[in-house]
Amino acid sequence: MPLTFRKSFRILPGVRLNINRRSWSITTGGRHGPHHTRSSNGRRTTSMDLPGPFGWRRTTRRRER
Repeated sequence: MPLTFRKSFRILPGVRLNINRRSWSITTGGRHGPHHTRSSNGRRTTSMDLPGPFGWRRTTRRRER
């Protein structure tokens, strides 16, 4: 079983700083409604919890040149 590291800090209401072993990210959005995440490695994710056991997520990556 591999060891993992992940830590999340609340900076302001609705803004979180997430740190893991390889990168960091900023997440904005409240408990209800969409969440927008921008990662240090170029990934952008928009997600939203839907009623019941459902959720929606869209992820895009920065193009490498």
